[in-house]
Amino acid sequence: MLAKVRTCAVVGLEGLIVEAEVDVSPGLPSFTIVGLADTAVQEARERVRAAIRNSGYEFPVRRLTVNLAPANLKKEGPAYDLPIAVGLLTASEQVPNNWADAVFLGELGLDGHVRHTTGVLPMVAIARDSGIRAAFVPMADAKEAALVSGIDIFPVSSLGELASVLRGEGAIDSFKGPIPEGKAAALFSGGVELAHVRGQEHAKRAVEVASAGGHNLLMVGLPGSGKTLLARTIPTMLPSLTPEESLEVTKIYSVSGLLPSDTPLIAKRPFRAPHYTISQAGLVGGGRLPHPGEVSLAHRGVLFLDELPEFGHSVLEVLRQPLEDKVVTISRAQGTLTFPANFMLVGAMNPCPCGYYGDKQKACTCSPSLVAKYQRRVSGPMMDRIDLFVEVPRVEYEKLMEPSPGEGSAGVRGRVETARERQRRRFQGTGIVCNAEMGPEQVWQWCQVEGPARNLLQLAMKQLNLSARAFHRVLKVSRTIADLAGADTIGVVHLAEALQYRPKSMG
Repeated sequence: MLAKVRTCAVVGLEGLIVEAEVDVSPGLPSFTIVGLADTAVQEARERVRAAIRNSGYEFPVRRLTVNLAPANLKKEGPAYDLPIAVGLLTASEQVPNNWADAVFLGELGLDGHVRHTTGVLPMVAIARDSGIRAAFVPMADAKEAALVSGIDIFPVSSLGELASVLRGEGAIDSFKGPIPEGKAAALFSGGVELAHVRGQEHAKRAVEVASAGGHNLLMVGLPGSGKTLLARTIPTMLPSLTPEESLEVTKIYSVSGLLPSDTPLIAKRPFRAPHYTISQAGLVGGGRLPHPGEVSLAHRGVLFLDELPEFGHSVLEVLRQPLEDKVVTISRAQGTLTFPANFMLVGAMNPCPCGYYGDKQKACTCSPSLVAKYQRRVSGPMMDRIDLFVEVPRVEYEKLMEPSPGEGSAGVRGRVETARERQRRRFQGTGIVCNAEMGPEQVWQWCQVEGPARNLLQLAMKQLNLSARAFHRVLKVSRTIADLAGADTIGVVHLAEALQYRPKSMG
């Protein structure tokens, strides 16, 4: 007998309907899975065999053939265990064949327990868009699947329970539980309170400007001056994700297998801080079957690269395209995939290998040629894509021993949210959410410079040798500073502050 059961696959970040065709026919006992199945799918034969027997049902000792269609799509992962098991029970006439309008997703344990599987959110979304009315998913993934409206979600704890329901001997209530408040914000709650950073007022201001406009930031300073601490305060200043952005980010983490079972929806902006030993594929994504990298995991959030010159030259250079296009395109023989990568880059570096070049209190032990070589590890085109450069000096004793802390993150967050709200209203209907995302058309439209500021801009263009890209970035930063001040046009004071954040000689 032939049975057909619907399930789903994930290609990039999008789901795709897959049909598991199960045929049970006379002949020597065998179990074959076809349809470009990877090792994890091929191993489903043993998991399904044990799960059916340990659930109290008979595993058919006949010639078994499973075809996962479309046959030209590479299938990977254990999410096909449950539909294959349902197909075998249906084809062997142990359960009725009346679930054509449902999809089945889940990995099986040998005892029949249904385990968590990655990518449930995009898979359920494509099922809903294809007109399917019900989805049977692992109990652990029910909250995530329930983020998709317009489809009934049935949480399944075991194969035996599901088989009883399909036979009409039991029932599973559809999942309608709300997402608990606080759970949505639990994933990225480890930011550092700004009040814990003593001194560094100029650097704090730069961090506020970068947060308000989504600008890329590079901090240069001595070891222990607070660069990493400042970077880790940024998540406490950024506004929460909008509902649309939350679903974007949650989909990426679902596909990557990094979404905790008790956090079905990510509402806090991601903060990713990979080590400098990371590979190109780890940073921008890749692999034989491409998966999202750190730049995509930082989508709508912050990518923090500490000890920036220690990253491999080729690793840093692959960031140039996503910094401009806000997406990563990965091409393989099987096709091309595009992952979102709209992130705020924050870097930190020392001025030289020993870290004390230019310090007045401790002599640098590096030769001039070594210092120059170290600083050239970050290429000119890469530096040209950074909006704000700020020096983080040594913190004096008096600052560290101040009895009262400085301004906290809450005050800065309020100003950042007000500035972001001005930008949201300005760019409504354009797909742009912050000043850093403006293109040339938006720069000329919204970055209007007052008369006296034009003279300053012309002088800076000549003396700082600004490229056209750097020129636009100065205007974008000026627009953000004006937004923080509540100004409609860019004045001299706004432009002057933006020019202070251009790179200077580290010597």
